[in-house]
Amino acid sequence: MWPWGHLAVAYLLYTAYTHYRFDRPPRVLPLVALAIGSQLPDLIDKPLAWSAEVLPGGRTLGHSLLFAALLIPAVLLVADRLERRDVGIALLIGHVSHLVADLPPSVLTGDLSGSEFLLWPLVEQPPEDPVDGLFDAILNYYALGPYEWFQFGLFAVAIIVWYRDGAPGLAVVRTSVRRRVGSDS
Repeated sequence: MWPWGHLAVAYLLYTAYTHYRFDRPPRVLPLVALAIGSQLPDLIDKPLAWSAEVLPGGRTLGHSLLFAALLIPAVLLVADRLERRDVGIALLIGHVSHLVADLPPSVLTGDLSGSEFLLWPLVEQPPEDPVDGLFDAILNYYALGPYEWFQFGLFAVAIIVWYRDGAPGLAVVRTSVRRRVGSDS
């Protein structure tokens, strides 16, 4: 899944959670954590595999359930100490939703091939096509099939839901831009 697809899935799950749990839309700081969490596995794995060649593939360490098993208690511990459990929960929803969204649809029919990344390093990963860095992956990705269009559609739905939630975070961005533009004058 591409970054906008991961962000859309995470936002839709998190807004459902906040509406159900707190009867309100998401707040700004947890949304920042959610956005980071929704990209975290790729931010760890892609550069370390494609650019630094430290990891064997783009879905290994950050995509592993073993990493998640260490990340979850660590994030909750820090969040509780900082009295910002809402931020920690948001980051974790983003992270876990990324892992689930990367599962191939065939998992729903019981075919677990393609889900080996969840058990890295215990399970060997299937070979990947060589990638000369992140930009190479983006520039050489020509296929816009149904799955990619579905992700664009999902992102559009998430934008609509975000807008209906009152566009949380937009006021902060506008204020920051006004301050920046005002200080440059």
